[in-house]
Amino acid sequence: MYVGGSAGNNAVSERESLPQRVCRLLSDGQFHSGTALAASCGVSRNAVWKAVAGLRTLGLNVHAVANRGYRIPNASELLDAKQILRLLPSEVASRQRSGECLWRTTSTNLDLLGRAAGPIGSFDFLTAECQTQGRGRRARSWFAPPCGAICLSMTWNFAALPTDVSALSLAVGVCVLRALGQVGIGSVTLKWPNDLVVNGDKLGGILIELRAEASGPAYVVIGIGMNVVLGDAVHRQIEASGTRGADLLTLGVQRADRNGIVAALVASTVAGLIQYEQDGFSSFAAEWSAADALAGKAVVVSSERGSVTGHARGIDIDGALCLQTRDGLQRFVTGDVSVRAVT
Repeated sequence: MYVGGSAGNNAVSERESLPQRVCRLLSDGQFHSGTALAASCGVSRNAVWKAVAGLRTLGLNVHAVANRGYRIPNASELLDAKQILRLLPSEVASRQRSGECLWRTTSTNLDLLGRAAGPIGSFDFLTAECQTQGRGRRARSWFAPPCGAICLSMTWNFAALPTDVSALSLAVGVCVLRALGQVGIGSVTLKWPNDLVVNGDKLGGILIELRAEASGPAYVVIGIGMNVVLGDAVHRQIEASGTRGADLLTLGVQRADRNGIVAALVASTVAGLIQYEQDGFSSFAAEWSAADALAGKAVVVSSERGSVTGHARGIDIDGALCLQTRDGLQRFVTGDVSVRAVT
């Protein structure tokens, strides 16, 4: 087992950059003067100012107040692989092959997709504070400021490709809700096929990527992105992409314990993957339906076949979205859903 913070395939550097060091010092949420930060980092005050400017460019909300210094409101500690490992149940930790928390990389999913598969039933996890090519479904951009989000990817090596693998993202959605419930976070619902939403606004998403061989093991990378604290700049970026964003701050979480949340996500997902191998999606269906954000709503489903309008009628036992249309009940295995009035 390996736990650490070394660089992955696409990581920028193993060594802490000055912005990373400044971010770490400010992650306690308190004011720190430019002089104190400069002394702690062994650089000039001007270098600290440039580092803060760089953090703001990444979307981090850094306050600067005369005679008080800099602070990150509602800050949380930087993610730490050793701390996450300590929080994992022993039966989960025993299955871990490696765990890393990076400052910056292109994409945690891409990093793990490039690795060799581990033993059957083992997993790796990888987080990053900054992603230069963070992605959602259909190659959409994922915006995440340092200390303000969770960008988590995990691997799992199935002995054989599950017959209902198309519903895996729905099962992982249930695992995410279980994890959030364990750390006292509620009011999150699931929007088919892979979004975490709060009152219709997007809190996070799930991206499943697969590498499999015929009649052999299936190597899966599971990406979980979640907004913790979105500053105004990132809110504007998200809205410009056509989506309204929510964060844990919206749910009243003032200083999120991101390491505790990541540990809960990893533990719940590993337990869920074992459950999925044994029982398939049917063992998750009731929980997913109870959290269905679309149930009964008028929606439009867009897919390669075009757009279809109707009322969402939940999911079937295979995880397909059921839509009541003027032409009868239709089911969708893939597609994008938007909520709107039906005329």
